[in-house]
Amino acid sequence: MKTEAVNQGQAQTHSSQLTVLPDQKVSFGKSALLGLQHVLAMDVYVVPFLIAMLIGLQSNQSSALIQSTFIAAGLATIVQSYFCMKLPIAQGPSYVPLGAIVSIYAASGGGQLGWNSVLGASLVGAVLVIILGMSGVFNKIVKSFIPPIVGGTIIFIVGLSLLPVGIRDNIYEAADATINQNVMLALISGAVLLIFVILGSLLGTKGSLFRIMSVLFALIGGCIAANFMGVLDFSAVSQANWFSMPQIPFADFGFSFNFSAIITMVIIYLVLLAETTGTWFAVSNVIDQPLTDQNINRGVIGEGISCLIASLLGSTPVTGYSTNAGIISITGIASRRVFLAVGGWFVIFGCSGKLAALIASIPTAVIGGVFCIVCGIIAINGIQVMKNERIGEKEMYIVAIPMILTLALVLIPKDYLYSLPTFVQYLLGSPILAASLAAILLNKFLPGRKETLSEK
Repeated sequence: MKTEAVNQGQAQTHSSQLTVLPDQKVSFGKSALLGLQHVLAMDVYVVPFLIAMLIGLQSNQSSALIQSTFIAAGLATIVQSYFCMKLPIAQGPSYVPLGAIVSIYAASGGGQLGWNSVLGASLVGAVLVIILGMSGVFNKIVKSFIPPIVGGTIIFIVGLSLLPVGIRDNIYEAADATINQNVMLALISGAVLLIFVILGSLLGTKGSLFRIMSVLFALIGGCIAANFMGVLDFSAVSQANWFSMPQIPFADFGFSFNFSAIITMVIIYLVLLAETTGTWFAVSNVIDQPLTDQNINRGVIGEGISCLIASLLGSTPVTGYSTNAGIISITGIASRRVFLAVGGWFVIFGCSGKLAALIASIPTAVIGGVFCIVCGIIAINGIQVMKNERIGEKEMYIVAIPMILTLALVLIPKDYLYSLPTFVQYLLGSPILAASLAAILLNKFLPGRKETLSEK
C-alpha cells in the first residue's frame, strides 16, 4: 500500500480552513509576528530547566543549557521545515529523554564527564537516525503499520495525552501563583483566544487579523491579568544580558562515548521517532496535505539532523512539537515562511539572555489556558481522520484501548513507574509511544469483520 493511499482518507476527512497554504508567501513583518506567537506558545525553556534542576547544574550552566536549547530548536526548525520534511513543523526539546539523560549522567560519574557522556550518546544516536532515514526503512514501517484508523488514533492520543498534563502541570500545580489565580489566568487567556477566534469568523476577511493573531492576543491578555493580580515577575528580564555567547563545542564541553549510554540513547531515539510520527500526522491533517514517502524519509533525516545539531550545541534531543498543529488550525496560517521566522526567533532568543528570560517570565497558567485548547483541537483532528472509516467492533478496540492506556500512563504514579525496569520505564514513560504501539498491534492482530457476499 502506498503512503499516499494510506493518507488519502486522512485528506478527504479534513475540510481545510487554511487561509495561507504551506508554500504561499507571507510578508516579512507578518511572518515575524506569526512566528513569534508560535514561539511564545511553546514551552521550550521547560525541558532544559528541568534537566538543570534534576542533575544539579549551577545557575550559569543552567542559563547556558537554556541558550543552547533555544538555538538548537531554531536551527532544527529551519532544517526540518525548509530543507528536509518541507512541512510547517517546529522543533523543540522533548520530555521523553529526561529519565535517560539523568541515568546516563549519574552512571558516568556526574559533573562535566557525565554531561559529556550524555552528549556523546546523543551524537551517535542522531547519526544512526539519519542513516535510518536515508535507508527508507522507517517509511516502509509507516506504510505497513499505520492505515487511517491507526493514524487517526495516534493523532487523537497526541492531543489526549497532552491535555491532562496541560491542566495539571500548567494550571493546577503551576508554581507562579495560587491555584485560584492559576485557574483564573487560564480561563482569561483561553477566553481571550476564543473571543478573537469568534471575531475573526464573524467579520470574515475583515477580521482575519483577529484569528491570525489570536494566540498572541491571548498570551498578552493573560499577562495583563497576571500583572493586575501581582504575579507577573519580570525581574529576571532586567537582570539578564542583552547578548551572550552560546556554548562552543570542545571549548565549553566535550564528548565521551560509552557503549551502554549509546544503546540507551538509541532506544530513546526510536521512542522519539514513534512519538513524532503522531505530530507529522497531526500537521498533515491540519494542512490537508497527505504525507508522501519522501516526506517521511526526509522527516526522519530531519529528526536526525535536528538531534545532531542539538548535541553539537551542548543541548538535548529536539523533535517535532504537536502544539503548532493546533495553532495552525486556530490561525489558518500554515506558511513555511512563518516557521522560518519561528526558527529565527529561537536563534535570537538563544543569543539574548534578556529575550529568553522574557519568554520564561510568562506565567505558566497563561500558557496553560491556550495550550489546553490547542490540545483539544489536535484530538479533534484525529477524529476527523477517522470519521470516514467504518467503525466496527475491531475498530472500536483500536481506538478505545489506546485511549484508556494513554490516560492510565498520564496518571501513573511516578514512584511506581520508577520502580519498574529501565526499559519498561522508557516505554511506559511516553504515553504516546505506548498507546501508538497498542493501536498498531491491535490493528494487526485483532480479527476483522468478515465480508458477506453482498459486500464483496
